[in-house]
Amino acid sequence: MTDQTSAGSGNGNDENGGPAALPIMINAQYVKDLSFESPNAPHSLLPNQPQPQVDIGVDVRPQQLGEDVFEVTLAIRAEAKAADKTVFIVELSYGGIFTLKGIPQEHLRPVLMIEGPRLLFPFARAIVSETTRDGGFPPLMLNPIDFAELYRRQIAQAGAGGTNGIAQA
Repeated sequence: MTDQTSAGSGNGNDENGGPAALPIMINAQYVKDLSFESPNAPHSLLPNQPQPQVDIGVDVRPQQLGEDVFEVTLAIRAEAKAADKTVFIVELSYGGIFTLKGIPQEHLRPVLMIEGPRLLFPFARAIVSETTRDGGFPPLMLNPIDFAELYRRQIAQAGAGGTNGIAQA
């Protein structure tokens, strides 16, 4: 049994005695775009090839779809190179539609930029791993990502001013 609490009563029930609504709900998850390239195959698949250097980039893009409904897109790009030749490139845009209820306006962006991708990441990680494996290479196992730190760095780069940074549909 789970222990849910609400800000009101502290017993997991709303004012009417029913179960409290969760502040974040995932409505859907989906692959928006997936690309895999192996430009030097079959040569990059020959035995005794040097271990490639893999560069990984991650981006999070929130977009408001309606009142309390948001899309979060987690974009992952991994490029493997060995001896100045591209071994493979995998690019994934993985989306989720979230309903956020009862979250103050000033907390929307942090929730979307931290909690949204944190919930999507395990699924995106599996897709990247399976795609590289299906491409003939060992599965690329992405390390966990600290989305809170990623958000802090993004805020520091952008400065303190500006809008809430959530695109409107």
